[in-house]
Amino acid sequence: MEDRSPLRYRVVYAPAATPDDRAAILAGLQSFNRRFVPDPDFQPLVFLLRSSPDRVAGGLVGETGWKWLHIHWLWVEESARGKGFGQQLMQAAEREAAMRGCVAAHLDTFEFQALGFYERTGYTVFGTLENYPPGFRRYFLSKPLQ
Repeated sequence: MEDRSPLRYRVVYAPAATPDDRAAILAGLQSFNRRFVPDPDFQPLVFLLRSSPDRVAGGLVGETGWKWLHIHWLWVEESARGKGFGQQLMQAAEREAAMRGCVAAHLDTFEFQALGFYERTGYTVFGTLENYPPGFRRYFLSKPLQ
């Protein structure tokens, strides 16, 4: 049977997709999602660990939305590790998220990163992705906020 629809769809590999191409995909997804859930009102959340006024020695980057804190990245330089700065960054982010009305937090980490650290700060694993990257695991964790 011949397709007589006026539109012809085709899949096109786009290694040089423009920002407008990507924005069109995101806008379409967001439009679909809004039929089911409210706008998440994502708000950035960043805390820095400074060793001097102009030098970043670590930090936490995340966002809040849908009453959750999502921690994207946490890093503390080698010379500052083991001194409680990672825990201070986590606590500061969780406090700010709670003030924003968040009820829980989630993050992910690789097996060779900081799983034990996150578990010691109250996070529990709810999922594992095997062999990502090859030879390792990626863990997904969450924690209720007070």
